[in-house]
Amino acid sequence: MKHLFKASMIGLLAMLITFNTFLAKPLDTQAAEGLDIEAESAILIDANSGEILYAKQADLTLPPASMTKMMSEYLILDAIAAGDISWDTTTQVSDYAYSISSNTDFSGTGLTQNKDYTVRDLYNGMAINSDNAATIVLAELVGGSETEFVKMMNEKAEEIGMKDYKFVNSSGLSNSDLGDNRAEGTNINDENLMTAKSTGILAYNLIKDHPEALEVSSVTQTDFDGKQITNWNWMLPNMPGYLEAYGYEGMDGLKTGHTDVAGYCFTGTAERDGQRYITVIMKSASEEARFQETAKLLDYGFNQFEQAELYKAGTEIKDHASVPVAKGKEDSVAISTKNAVTTSVKNGEEDKYHLEYKVDKDKLDADGELVAPVNKGDKVGTATLVYDGDDQGNINGGSYTVDVVASEDVEKSNWFMLSLGAIGDFFAGIFTSVSDTVKSWF
Repeated sequence: MKHLFKASMIGLLAMLITFNTFLAKPLDTQAAEGLDIEAESAILIDANSGEILYAKQADLTLPPASMTKMMSEYLILDAIAAGDISWDTTTQVSDYAYSISSNTDFSGTGLTQNKDYTVRDLYNGMAINSDNAATIVLAELVGGSETEFVKMMNEKAEEIGMKDYKFVNSSGLSNSDLGDNRAEGTNINDENLMTAKSTGILAYNLIKDHPEALEVSSVTQTDFDGKQITNWNWMLPNMPGYLEAYGYEGMDGLKTGHTDVAGYCFTGTAERDGQRYITVIMKSASEEARFQETAKLLDYGFNQFEQAELYKAGTEIKDHASVPVAKGKEDSVAISTKNAVTTSVKNGEEDKYHLEYKVDKDKLDADGELVAPVNKGDKVGTATLVYDGDDQGNINGGSYTVDVVASEDVEKSNWFMLSLGAIGDFFAGIFTSVSDTVKSWF
């Protein structure tokens, strides 16, 4: 993210003009069918289920600028969780990182060489103030070099199921800004690349695996090395001064981004009454626009959808109330959903959902039966939630599924009853054979 830090009256006047423009445009969502997001690419995701609720060119590959830092945050938090480093681990600023920190065209706090910085301080600088140099220092600490860290970034992207991505540096700057310091194997004109969908996958997994990331991304201001730093996310509630008017209820993350080639980007997330949404805006026209378009998406989510329990735990599947059982004291066992089926439902569309059952064939014998004993809670298959509308899909690439389990125990029949059954089957087979033979005579 590039930012020119100017304290002149011209800069102040420009901010006031932007602020007035923001207030002049309504933030309320448009009608669901008419939602028009003014950005090159965008997506809205239910963070609870992974369901995609809105998408605009979400598979278009674009530079994400400093939204790249979400992947760097992910790997730093992974390293802390693994015990490889701690929040109190200290490290120093390399020549490469210092060259970036001393360039006032880039966002940062101004790091000092030959000084110990804790991981916590550097992470705060990265996540709150989008400090590029702090990101590089952390990348070098965890990866040994930014080159190795970039390899880790790409491996992590594959691990969590991202598609259409390329990481060439840890900060999100253009490689041309890094010059000879760029990661080995990357070109001078390379950019980090992601789609809105892959960015959403990254954000979804980051806050799922490391919810503590939101504890930092929600901080409006903090002290760093004797200086006060301010979050670039203007939509956080209780931002200082005139920025407070940009606040959005429930907003607590996640990452802004801007370069000349990327335009203005923002991955946002907000939670109200237990419902969390993730939004991604890529290549919007201005700093103000990325927040305005995010507000539209979040309004759409909170106003047009509600978290609904469509099926309770223990629901029987229509036309599949039971499964036949072999060698049991009962001939069949009742089956039902193990857990409740809960998802974001568009207003008035509760009746557009149904469950489709699929038996786990590995659980059945050659005759298509479960074999006793069967224990209550044993998985026998899955039920997929099907939406009979304009389904945008799921960020995880699959469908919403729930396990289908046995609702009761079926004990194995005793040896005597099994023997009688075997004898009965034997004579039934003889009778069938004789009957077929006699019929062939006539």
